[in-house]
Amino acid sequence: MTEEEYMKLALKLARRGSGRTSPNPMVGAVLVKDNRIIGRGYHRRYGGNHAEINALGNASADPTGATLYVTLEPCCHYGKTPPCVDAIIRNRIGKVVIGTLDPNPQVNGESVKILNRHGIETRVGVLEEECRELNEAHFKYMATGRPLVTLKFAQTLDGRIATASGDSRWISSEEFRKLAHRLRALNDAILVGIDTVLADNPQLTVRLVRGRSPTRIILDSRLRMPLDAEIVRTRGIAPVIIVTAAQAEGEKASRLREMGIEVLAVPPDTAGEIDLVGLLQLLGERTISSLLVEGGARVITSFLRQKLADKVVVAIAPKILGKGIDAVGELNIARISQALKLTFEKISRAGEDIVVEARVNYSTG
Repeated sequence: MTEEEYMKLALKLARRGSGRTSPNPMVGAVLVKDNRIIGRGYHRRYGGNHAEINALGNASADPTGATLYVTLEPCCHYGKTPPCVDAIIRNRIGKVVIGTLDPNPQVNGESVKILNRHGIETRVGVLEEECRELNEAHFKYMATGRPLVTLKFAQTLDGRIATASGDSRWISSEEFRKLAHRLRALNDAILVGIDTVLADNPQLTVRLVRGRSPTRIILDSRLRMPLDAEIVRTRGIAPVIIVTAAQAEGEKASRLREMGIEVLAVPPDTAGEIDLVGLLQLLGERTISSLLVEGGARVITSFLRQKLADKVVVAIAPKILGKGIDAVGELNIARISQALKLTFEKISRAGEDIVVEARVNYSTG
């Protein structure tokens, strides 16, 4: 097998930790000696052993002189577990092939230097793009201190997310709704506006697939959250944060806090709405590195208008409504050249729906 083939296997292993390692990245490792795989491992869950330790721990032969393939630079600092470079050195590994450096300022090339000082050969950059993409939330979080933001919505072919009367169940297929639950399980937090809560009374939990339910965040500038809402009723399943620009010390806020709901006051922006930039920074401080935004239209539009969304996942249903609620509202775009550019990453089918996954590019021209 080639180095690329071993790294592909390490990437496949890393994905097994999807949805369970945050705020740590997903990492896979393959241990090879005499052209034979003698150990495999991946980071199974946050707080557990890292991929390198698991690969060394289940090695079927003496790892002395072996080559370790790992998707992300091994750690060199104490966190929930001891530094992986210490174990690599202690086990007398001969060479370490790394997919990409870790942007964590506590690592970021330092582990490579340590390994080299101990006479261990290193190579960095095998399938680097794929390894970076695997942990795009980690890279965004380390670079900005803010979570990777994905907008998810379902619309008709003519761009409506609901009828003029507000009816939206169900525009998308059952298969896309299952995909939406998988997206919830992969993100640290999910966010909707209070209008969505008042209209649909959702739980925002993971039910259609296996996985953890994300922290639920509700934008509620005037603190209109009903005390009997499903989100409040299911508060024991996953944390709930109600973000408000209103006075957070009133009777309603006190009642919610008594029920175990966090009420977070974020200063308003110049338009009197919740400052989304400030909110994302606060979420980053809570080690939330990925955020799924599910709506409604005003919230989706705000994230796009303020250039805060990194990706979109959109289901296009084979339906036409005519008059209805637009998926995206006013973005203050006067010329085609100012349109938000998308880079399509994947186009697939979910039942009868077409699903577009794309990256948002905010440069104009």
